[in-house]
Amino acid sequence: MKRSAQAVWKGDLKTGDGSLSTPQSGAFTNLPYSFKTRFENEDGKEGTNPEELIGAAHAGCFAMQLSAFLAEAGHPPEELSVTAAVELVPGTGITGSHLTVRGNVPGISADEFEAQAKKASRECPVSKALGAIKVTVDASLAG
Repeated sequence: MKRSAQAVWKGDLKTGDGSLSTPQSGAFTNLPYSFKTRFENEDGKEGTNPEELIGAAHAGCFAMQLSAFLAEAGHPPEELSVTAAVELVPGTGITGSHLTVRGNVPGISADEFEAQAKKASRECPVSKALGAIKVTVDASLAG
């Protein structure tokens, strides 16, 4: 199975700009990105950046992996809300991805939920692909 995305960039690094598309799924088309949206504009209103997209991929993959582990343990989740904060240090690169998960999982203890979340943070395919950086997780139950 292969998935694809496309980037088009025009101009130099600092004054150029580009667009990102996922022609295979059509999930987004011509999503703008630039030096400014990657390194200067923290609010994200002017476009995306590669780190944000890595975060989306990481959060989505982790949520699916955690749901599988919870169901295998007899505690299928009602809902998992996951945020992945990907850190970029200019001049160094991407240094980490921090997962925060809040779960509505009937019948599970906080300790077991945390253990399953830590396991999922190691085992999801995107975490494995991000093996060169530090992946951390904070897990809590709703309510």
